[in-house]
Amino acid sequence: MQSTINKPLLVAAICCFLAALAHLGCIVFGGDWYRFFGAGEQMARMAEQGLWYPTIVTSVIVLVLLVWALYGLSGAGVIKPLPLTKIALTLISSIFLLRGIAFVGLMPTFPENSLTFWLVSSGICLFIGSLFAVGTWQQWSVLGRKNA
Repeated sequence: MQSTINKPLLVAAICCFLAALAHLGCIVFGGDWYRFFGAGEQMARMAEQGLWYPTIVTSVIVLVLLVWALYGLSGAGVIKPLPLTKIALTLISSIFLLRGIAFVGLMPTFPENSLTFWLVSSGICLFIGSLFAVGTWQQWSVLGRKNA
């Protein structure tokens, strides 16, 4: 473990945990939560009908966000290093940033999602992606100086 905590990666990890918790809330509380978070009327109705699709899709998102949070904590020096942490953090940063930027191209694929959903979720993805990117860059520059 590091002697200092990488704050951007710690905040990114906390954001991922909070996002996972919000998604878990959709599973637990159903259609109204799907609607509130802008997932679309179809997802909300399927959740209210007890169909498995919203639960499976949302559960996968929860699991991915939890794994990403653990990698953030690992890179921050809060927990023991996980395998391939540098590569994982680079990929996580890239995915969040790409999702934040590429929403215009994704919108036609999910026509029921509101414009508010796309703007807010893309802004959140850009924010978290930036935290991961800055934290990863800081971590690599610290490691580079130690190994030099």
